[in-house]
Amino acid sequence: MGNERRLLALVICLVLGGGLLAAVLGASRASAPQPGHGSAGPAPADYVDIGDVSPSPGPGPAPGPDGSAGSVTVECGRNGEGHYNEDNLVVSPGLRAGAHHTHAYVGNLSADAMSTDASLDAAATSCRGGDRSTYYWPVLRRTDRPGTRPFETSAGHGNAGAVLPEASVRVEFRGNPVSKVVPMPRFLRGMTGDAAAFTAGAGADVRARWGCSGSPDRSTTRYPRCPAGDLVTRTLAFPSCWNGLDTAGAGAGHRSHLLFPGAGGICPQGTFPVPELRLTLAYEVPAGAPIALDSFPEQRHSPRTDHAMFVNAMTDGQMAGVVDCLNTGRDCRT
Repeated sequence: MGNERRLLALVICLVLGGGLLAAVLGASRASAPQPGHGSAGPAPADYVDIGDVSPSPGPGPAPGPDGSAGSVTVECGRNGEGHYNEDNLVVSPGLRAGAHHTHAYVGNLSADAMSTDASLDAAATSCRGGDRSTYYWPVLRRTDRPGTRPFETSAGHGNAGAVLPEASVRVEFRGNPVSKVVPMPRFLRGMTGDAAAFTAGAGADVRARWGCSGSPDRSTTRYPRCPAGDLVTRTLAFPSCWNGLDTAGAGAGHRSHLLFPGAGGICPQGTFPVPELRLTLAYEVPAGAPIALDSFPEQRHSPRTDHAMFVNAMTDGQMAGVVDCLNTGRDCRT
């Protein structure tokens, strides 16, 4: 009888132990990156040798007599303050970590999901001339090196690796080739690119162009393989035709209020040309090093998902200066 009880107890222990092991393994699998959800990508096809990219067509149409041929460069540094978070004030205001990936910033030093027009207006800025606007974009990482700093490990969702600091950040406003521009309203929200381009399967909103500093006439929507000594570049141009009605747009797309001009720079009917914001980012990437853009897990770090956002917090006087410089055809720096 004693032997039978001992045997029964052994069987129960084995069953319970097996169940516990299965539960632990199941939990481990659930918490680990799953294929196609963050651990996947970029794919080999996401990279291209810059020498295999055809030269781009020449610059756009030359400004006409009624155009605005100037440019304004706003000196905002290159995020030396280490301003990073997983928020997106333009797309998901009020929602902490709403981006599910990490953004880098220049300009307004307080910008996060909880920012308001009033808090932006009262904050410090990295911009030399006092522009309190916020300009931000997803970080670029080296996936062959682990991220160890808090801002490198906080995003999760398959976004891993050492964040590459920007070697340079150029914030530039340009005019319109066929028309004078009008001032942007204060606290206008804008975005460019499509963070869901990989799963959307369409390219209408894919705007970012990648390149190498030594080949300025070549650009691509893929990660470029650059010659040794070249910088990897990202150029993100924003829509510049405002509907004159609202500052944030309607619906989930956040695009209805600010559209891209059509062929030749002509704005769609019912919109007015405002200064065109262009962000140009550059990175030191050793030849052959694997890079990946932070993204939503299902987007697999596709370079086509590159995007950027901004909120215009210039004073009316600062914006008037930008408009005057553009409309009089001057090249200015603030």
